[in-house]
Amino acid sequence: MQVMELADTPSVKVLEDVVVDRQVAGFDPSFWGDYFITNQKSQIHRQKGFNISSDIFKKYKDKEGKFMEELKDDAKGLLSLYNAAYFGTKKETILDEAISFTKDNLTSLLKDLNPIFAKLVSLTLKTPIQPSMKGLFTRCYISIYQDDPTRNETILELAKLDFNILQCLHQEELKKLCMWSPNAVIQLPEYLRDFFLKMLSIFQEFENELAPEEKFRILYLKEQWKILAQNYFKECQWRDDEYVPKLEEHMRVSIISVGFVYFYCAFLSGMEEAVATKDAFEWFASFPKIIEACATIVRITNDITSKEREQKRAHVASTVDCYMKEYGTSKDVACEKLLGFVEDAWKIINEELLTATGLSREVIEISFHSAQTTEFVYKHVDAFTEPNTSMKESIFFLLVHPIPI
Repeated sequence: MQVMELADTPSVKVLEDVVVDRQVAGFDPSFWGDYFITNQKSQIHRQKGFNISSDIFKKYKDKEGKFMEELKDDAKGLLSLYNAAYFGTKKETILDEAISFTKDNLTSLLKDLNPIFAKLVSLTLKTPIQPSMKGLFTRCYISIYQDDPTRNETILELAKLDFNILQCLHQEELKKLCMWSPNAVIQLPEYLRDFFLKMLSIFQEFENELAPEEKFRILYLKEQWKILAQNYFKECQWRDDEYVPKLEEHMRVSIISVGFVYFYCAFLSGMEEAVATKDAFEWFASFPKIIEACATIVRITNDITSKEREQKRAHVASTVDCYMKEYGTSKDVACEKLLGFVEDAWKIINEELLTATGLSREVIEISFHSAQTTEFVYKHVDAFTEPNTSMKESIFFLLVHPIPI
């Protein structure tokens, strides 16, 4: 039930202990004792930033260092371990083994599970909780949970109300954002000059709204804009020269040009004073590991799903092109290897979420949630460029249609 993220809403914060207890008590005890409970608590604690040692999973291995054969038939225990394992860091090889073990066994058990639980397993195998968009996963989970004959009606109703209230808030935000569009249309003809002047105007308007002691934010935002433009220019040179750099050289430029770093700075600039402190901006400007890891996810997933479309026009070499040329591989092999970089980036994010200190939790989670969104947008197709695919349906699912109560 913690999948629903009820605990993130102050109005139902008091239910957190009830939800966690039900999550554990709602299933019969497994024959190996606290296996299910261990996995669930490890996942929940890591989501909230508490570093729980992965050594607790060693008790479920046999003398040969393999996961016990007896574990293979407990689908609920396997599913909880599968989700918990995605919160691993690069050094926690036991969690890599757990992902492989649970994924293989859950896939083989799928056809024998009851239909309701099979839907949840299928959803989670396709989109594990950690790299998924929280809101969209929650929406899908509620739809599955309401068909469960053992459901708790009170919890279900509260989850639906919580989702619908948050959806209304998002709808109001979208209305306000869309109000800016008509005023910008008349500036399109001479787009370069007008764009530049508009950017200066936006910076100035934003600065005017800030208190004197908060105006430092604009300096960071302008600096990131300059860096973004410089890297755009470098990619234009590569394109015009038909230059295909080595992957490392490409990544130094392209993880900036993909725009994540600039937009993170913009997000941070608009946050409240208690969050967007000078220390937070200094931390961001140092280009910490979590920012680099998130930008890497955005860059690589974007390149993989947009590869076919970009071949139809002049384009700068992508990470896929660079890997293919540098290592002499096919496109499929290059994509597979690059997805390995994405998996490593998620492990770095997990580690940083557990070890970051001295900063507001919101500062860290901006990057984390942005990476989750990107994982969804570019997971199967370039849904950003082609929104009439699953993207349109998901937007309506998440932001337009409330859950019937």
